[in-house]
Amino acid sequence: MAATEMGMRPGRFSFGRNWKRFSLVIDEERIAAAVSNLETLLGGADIAGKKFLDIGCGSGLSSLAALRLGAEVEAFDFDVDSVEATEANLQRFAPTKNWKVTRGSVLDSHFISKLGTFDVVYSWGVLHHTGDMWKGIDLAASAVAPGGLLVLALYNDQGGASRRWLAIKRLYGRSPNVVRWVLVLTVGLWFEGRSALVRLIRGQNPLPFSDWNKRKTQRGMSVWHDLVDWVGGYPFEVAKPEQVLGRLKPSGFVLEALVTQGGGHACNEYLFVKAPAAK
Repeated sequence: MAATEMGMRPGRFSFGRNWKRFSLVIDEERIAAAVSNLETLLGGADIAGKKFLDIGCGSGLSSLAALRLGAEVEAFDFDVDSVEATEANLQRFAPTKNWKVTRGSVLDSHFISKLGTFDVVYSWGVLHHTGDMWKGIDLAASAVAPGGLLVLALYNDQGGASRRWLAIKRLYGRSPNVVRWVLVLTVGLWFEGRSALVRLIRGQNPLPFSDWNKRKTQRGMSVWHDLVDWVGGYPFEVAKPEQVLGRLKPSGFVLEALVTQGGGHACNEYLFVKAPAAK
């Protein structure tokens, strides 16, 4: 596969290494939070016995959640470290082996076509890091069976702010480790300082610990590893909700649910249903 298709470009962030480190803190509490979050994203749909594709599996936490909900899971990632992390976590927490993990790229049309179709195709916070987000969306959508679900989380387009974040991410990728640490700590202090000020204005405790715990219980993720991923996460693309809807509507997808970030920098979450096959 061509290097450009696989996202191999100067400054590419080592996503897999970050999620391997995150794997050290995965426990039953985080898995339970991921299960709850996945149920919400799916709109309460029952996926027991359904075929579930996890595109860009990272640490494997979402795959674990799908397995706990009774799905048959196939997961893949371009990053070797992510493949290894997912395999290790599934072997540890889901020894039933009702899953398969492979290495591949969502930008590789031949690889995607060989996978077949799935009842649920899930890609949270991945396609905007491939280097060709729109192609990734198209190929992810092609793996959804008629009547199936497509779950996407894509970075919100903030206009000029998104361009400034892109510059920070490029700087991170081109910098030595000491500069990378300074960038991560600076952005983290800025985020937390802003949040502390908001809490003070509202008459709340300005310390961040309750917020950190809340984020853990929302998706099972880690504040620190999410911060590193955000600051270093390159390639980096963004999308407005109307762009995503316009892209998928011609392929027979109907928006079932949407959670937006307003003017924020985080991910908009989409749940689409693909039209059933014509009788």
